[in-house]
Amino acid sequence: MSDAGLVVRGGGCHCGAVHFEVRVAPRPLLQTCTCSICRMTGYVHLIVPASRFHLARGADALTEYCFNTGVARHLFCRYCGVKSFYVPRSHPHGYSINARCLDDDVLADGEWLPPFDDADRELATAAVAHLADG
Repeated sequence: MSDAGLVVRGGGCHCGAVHFEVRVAPRPLLQTCTCSICRMTGYVHLIVPASRFHLARGADALTEYCFNTGVARHLFCRYCGVKSFYVPRSHPHGYSINARCLDDDVLADGEWLPPFDDADRELATAAVAHLADG
């Protein structure tokens, strides 16, 4: 998808220390995931290429958590603990935005994809690989 027709949405953490802007479709593609961390935190993925993400403030407020393969970079605000975005293992060249952390509520307006099935990670990754491509 070209940048034509994209809208800029802002978002960030609960305390406001971290704020970002992301260019997305007016009806962005949203997805839940069955992996343990996403399921436990209620994360709703909105995957974008790195070129469509801009961290406006808070790089110094982020702390990182890695587990399992160590490829995914889970980034949390060190003050309020919210993970508003991260670099996913399935898309290490893009970002997954937590749609729940956008300033505008997109959950009702988004287009929902089938859940990302962590039990069949290879197939699930292939099905959405295009989302992080510029």
